[in-house]
Amino acid sequence: MIVFATGSDPETSPQRRFERLVALPPSAKLVYRVLDDADKPLTQGQIRERALLPARTTRDALTKLADDDLVDERLYVPDARKRLYEPRSVEQPADAEVPG
Repeated sequence: MIVFATGSDPETSPQRRFERLVALPPSAKLVYRVLDDADKPLTQGQIRERALLPARTTRDALTKLADDDLVDERLYVPDARKRLYEPRSVEQPADAEVPG
């Protein structure tokens, strides 16, 4: 049987991504916020400068965000050694309780 991805998988819905984001450490949430506030995709260096985080912390946060399908990563054309990161949409479910 062949199964095609239609984008309706509940594991990749904006509500599920929100739940995964809430469970991440503060550094990953900060990196996500920096990406979400940006008007264009950012490189790791640009994220690091805006978030005021060390390189290792930024790299670790981006890895966690990518593992949880919260960011899209693509090639940075001017320098193939770098990547551009862009946030995927998240949506707080109506019945969600956000830890304070």
